[in-house]
Amino acid sequence: MIMKSRLLRYSRRLLKCAALACCASLLVASKAPSLLEQVKASGKLVVLSQNGPTTYYEDANGNHTGFEYGMLQAFARELGVTLEIRDVHDLGHLFRELDNPDSNAHLAAAGLTVTPERREQVRFAPSYFEIRQQVIYRLGENRPRSVAELAGKNIAVIAGSAHAEQLRKLAQLHPELTWEEVSDVDAMELVDMVNEGKYSYAVVDSNAYAVHRGLYPNTHIAFNLTQFQPVSWAFPRGDDDTLYRAARNFMLRANTSGLVTELRELYFGHVSKMNAGGAQTFAQLTRERLPQWRSEMQRVAKEYNLDWELLAALSYQESHWNPSAKSPTGVRGLMMLTRATAREMGVNRLDPTESIEGGARYFVQVRDKIPERIREPDRTWMALAAYNIGYGHLEDARVLTERMGGSPDRWSDVREHLPLLAKRQHYTTLKHGYARGWEPVTYVKNIRHYQTLLTWTSRIEEQRLAAAAANDNGETLADLPPSETAAAQSAL
Repeated sequence: MIMKSRLLRYSRRLLKCAALACCASLLVASKAPSLLEQVKASGKLVVLSQNGPTTYYEDANGNHTGFEYGMLQAFARELGVTLEIRDVHDLGHLFRELDNPDSNAHLAAAGLTVTPERREQVRFAPSYFEIRQQVIYRLGENRPRSVAELAGKNIAVIAGSAHAEQLRKLAQLHPELTWEEVSDVDAMELVDMVNEGKYSYAVVDSNAYAVHRGLYPNTHIAFNLTQFQPVSWAFPRGDDDTLYRAARNFMLRANTSGLVTELRELYFGHVSKMNAGGAQTFAQLTRERLPQWRSEMQRVAKEYNLDWELLAALSYQESHWNPSAKSPTGVRGLMMLTRATAREMGVNRLDPTESIEGGARYFVQVRDKIPERIREPDRTWMALAAYNIGYGHLEDARVLTERMGGSPDRWSDVREHLPLLAKRQHYTTLKHGYARGWEPVTYVKNIRHYQTLLTWTSRIEEQRLAAAAANDNGETLADLPPSETAAAQSAL
């Protein structure tokens, strides 16, 4: 009897445990998935951004690229999802869309400066970049050197930008300060307006101006409006911070693993300090000389699977697109080939079309010598350095880089050691001896900068033609894609 009673109690206990387990299972099953789980389940990360050279853009092959794009792609890969970017041209609209649950946007990444005002609206991940706000002025105007000297002047800023916030703060100390907030423009378009004289001054981010300035020779930096400010991704505020925490952890790793450094080098490492005279010359020759050789460069570039802007940038660095150019060392022609190289390539270096052909073939030949394990774009940059200084000296620099603890397969490391080829303590230990190793460093940096400028010049020209065609066909600007409307307005 006692045994039977114990069995009964044990059975009841088992039933009770089973009932509790069942309830717990039902509770878990009914719990709504977190935002991070929803993103992974959907297989898609939706990001609001702005098309441009400091965020994301299409390359010559129609693929997305850019600093922000590289960061976002790495985050999406970590989550195991694909990346979907929605272009929002207006900053005010971007923040409204981020705050709108119906937009289904997960975050915004558009070179957003972290400010106290914005922190009240959104949640920022750790910073991955720093910029300064700079006042840009048109050459010929009086150069202001302080906020006080901007009083009563014709100043433009992007509507809804951190620059407008900064001016509102400064206006409390300088009530006479006035400005215009311009909608539906990006930094490049704003600088263009100053370049053309529509505005005397503008406020833009330092990295955006550094990329653009070669296109706008009539502009220059007046002064820094702020010290360095952090830039990061913005997330909507809410109770579910699972995706935010995943992004925060990713960003902390990206800052320490070298990913941020690698992307900064890739997209901003080429920016040169082109002076006003250099910018003026580049802009003038882009209009006057380049059109003569553009179609031939495009044909040859296609034949050798090169970007034509790279070939054009290389020839600008070599000869300023002058087919009769001659150096004191005897190199000549559009691509500045030596007599021996021209003979090896089987071309007449004084014939512009043959010079382009010979230069492209020689560049590809040099690039093919670079070890296959070296990935792009380091492979191209090293090939450019070898085109300038010789393959043997490049190999010496790679040997020296490895000897001193760097990576011989990364341009950013090799670039640091190339100048050491001019120091006796180093070149006497290397196979090819002394070389003016600082020259290829500047050489590659210039070509990368010219290539970027040519890419954006081509984009502007395409938008101008699209705007003109739309005008000829009786279309309105509303008929153009939203991302091209503002550019078309400034082009007409």
